[in-house]
Amino acid sequence: MSTNRPFVLTIAGFDPSGGAGILADAKTFEQHQVYGFAVNTGNTIQTENEFFEMQWTDLDFVLNSIKKLFDNYTIKAIKIGIVPSLDYLKEIVFAIKRLSPKTKIVWDTVLKSSTEFRFTTIENQAILIEILKEVDLITPNYKEILQLSTEQITAEAIAEILMRYCAVLLKGGHNPDQIGVDYLYMENEIFRLLPKQTFRCEKHGSGCVLSSAITANIALEQDMKTACTNAKNYIENYLQSNQTKLGYHYV
Repeated sequence: MSTNRPFVLTIAGFDPSGGAGILADAKTFEQHQVYGFAVNTGNTIQTENEFFEMQWTDLDFVLNSIKKLFDNYTIKAIKIGIVPSLDYLKEIVFAIKRLSPKTKIVWDTVLKSSTEFRFTTIENQAILIEILKEVDLITPNYKEILQLSTEQITAEAIAEILMRYCAVLLKGGHNPDQIGVDYLYMENEIFRLLPKQTFRCEKHGSGCVLSSAITANIALEQDMKTACTNAKNYIENYLQSNQTKLGYHYV
């Protein structure tokens, strides 16, 4: 048992390429010197370039795994990745809050893989809002956030609506006007997070790495803005680590 490092948990899918999902999260946790646990929401067959097959984990198995971990450890922060539905996600989020109300939750709103496989559709706005009220941060990109609202409005306008319920990090990788510029919507403030590097090599699973880096930073007791800023620095180094779609975490 770790006596010096805070405990964190990723609840996400398994990607055998290691670029995304719980393998990528575990690598990121280790680099941030937090002790990472993992609960698998589903097995995938994929590479960094192509998606072949998805097999979801039974919800009761996931919930039991979460309960056993909380029965034995004090988990400071949790990152949630791919899930098959909002109902599935709601059960997970509400279970966490029953077990440990103070545990921080980051939901990486991965609705579709970088290889174009769709995981989740947002069909019930009421359930979505229930979930958002219980999480601390969501991390959509400019494409994903458009799917979190039924209104035909801009990504920025949607973020301003969602920030009523939780903090929103609108990632700038798909920002059509300011590539690489992130915006953190938090309470009544909006922070602009500028990139330090302009040259970037696209990476499979970079969103997973960013959200797990934020989760680790929160567990290390950084405030939300600092956690997101430091995670942005980490992901920029990760994107620069090589010329392939599978990045290195030694940076």
